[in-house]
Amino acid sequence: MIGISKLYCGQVEPSDALRYGRRSGALPSHLLQFSEDKKPVLVWNMTRRCNLKCVHCYAQAEGEKGEDPISTAQAKAMIDDLARFGAPVLLFSGGEPLVRRDLPELARYATSQGMRAVISTNGTLISKQKAKELKAVGLSYVGISLDGTRELHDSYRKNAEGKPSFDEVIRGVELLKKHEVEFNIMATVNECNVNFPAEFYSSLKELSSFVQFTPVVERTARGDVATWSVPPEKWGKFLCTIFDEWVRHDVGKIFVQYFDSTLANWVDAPPSVCTLARTCGHAGVMEFNGDVYSCDHFVFPEHRLGNIHSRTLTAMMYSERQLQFGKNKHDALPKQCHACRFLFACNGECPKNRFAKTQNGEEGLNYLCQGYYAFFEHAAPYMESMKKELEAERPPANIMQMLRKNELNIHRQ
Repeated sequence: MIGISKLYCGQVEPSDALRYGRRSGALPSHLLQFSEDKKPVLVWNMTRRCNLKCVHCYAQAEGEKGEDPISTAQAKAMIDDLARFGAPVLLFSGGEPLVRRDLPELARYATSQGMRAVISTNGTLISKQKAKELKAVGLSYVGISLDGTRELHDSYRKNAEGKPSFDEVIRGVELLKKHEVEFNIMATVNECNVNFPAEFYSSLKELSSFVQFTPVVERTARGDVATWSVPPEKWGKFLCTIFDEWVRHDVGKIFVQYFDSTLANWVDAPPSVCTLARTCGHAGVMEFNGDVYSCDHFVFPEHRLGNIHSRTLTAMMYSERQLQFGKNKHDALPKQCHACRFLFACNGECPKNRFAKTQNGEEGLNYLCQGYYAFFEHAAPYMESMKKELEAERPPANIMQMLRKNELNIHRQ
């Protein structure tokens, strides 16, 4: 199961990176966590079943076997309810959505209703037949969860019998390629693979031109940080190491969502990842029974907005309650954040991670603050250079040539 921060709508073409510009006022629309008409994205956790038992999964997933809580007919009726308010981006999630044999049928039905259908999957259940079915659906893309090399991935992503899953994921990726199904790689960063950034990045960019990293930050029932969570200082080093490789060789070729979003914030354009946006709340989650919540990380009674059977998604997602939820991301920041020179780039990151204390003991600091600050400080000179290129209506990829010719005067303390 994934959080909405992992949603990235559409395969990015290299030419798009060359069009990032301040004059346009925004990044290409398919990079945003909205549909083109600014309707909200909706994550649909349509099943609790999953064929894997990942160590770091925060969902209470059930086994692969068993009955789905809703039938195909019921699921189509819910899609009809969603279609009445417009055409949102609909992300089929779980559990593992492909344990439902009717998933391609439901995705096809959603697209026939004018929606952009997206699937997030662990990739292990993609067969030749399934790949053909997914190609026929007309999906926007398939998001594949893959956490690096075989050793790094298999350390956390095993099935219920404790067997590794890497080879099955790669088999699924190759089948998607063969049948020309668009896909992106979505990787989680945990306390293990964070120690191998170079190997991690190299293995993923061989498979896809879009790489998305999401830090694992979870807490136990007692409130302690889970042992598999990524340490803040290592998260910063991880981003810096990969950034150094990317900025010298891969700008405009490989799209790392955090780097694209950081550049977007640097030029005052909307970032493509909600965690770095000033406000949140434009990406809701719907459970299998139609209950809608503010966010995939806030599926709690106090954040339930209603049910799709009795209230339109428009009414729920644009309610005063949901709008306030989005505003609170910025308004609830501690004083230390408001005084930070990188607030514009970070925006406090995801509210679910704000359980640390500031230097003055104020609550509400993001657990990963130290890591993000180190990354923004490291990347700042390069971001300023790419910003200048954009303002001059030149591609930010020019920075690679500048670095080869030693034309950038970057000082490190």
